[in-house]
Amino acid sequence: MPIVLGMSVLLGCQLVGELLARGVGLPVPGPVIGMTLLLAGLLVLGRVPEGLRRTGEGLLRHLTLLFVPAGVGMMVHFELIRADLWPLLITLVLSTAITLAVTARVMSWLSRREREGR
Repeated sequence: MPIVLGMSVLLGCQLVGELLARGVGLPVPGPVIGMTLLLAGLLVLGRVPEGLRRTGEGLLRHLTLLFVPAGVGMMVHFELIRADLWPLLITLVLSTAITLAVTARVMSWLSRREREGR
């Protein structure tokens, strides 16, 4: 599978996810649905095709470039951010703490399950 086909698979999954999200009215972003569909397809296939792997690695190699528009948006709309700075900071800190706690709990559960299985 060449890289162009790999990119087509990624974009096709995103398109299908977007169509499902908008068509059914799901409160989940289309790309999330698309990546879930891609995961399901890869699980059924049992492997990651070479072109898709190379495409994913290429995108990950340049992932930092995707943060540039967000950074520019923060600079352009700094006054809006400053107006709601405390709610934003509290939300960021709490969501990070909750994510860390859930991740630790899941890792603990998985490692305990693995030890019991041996």
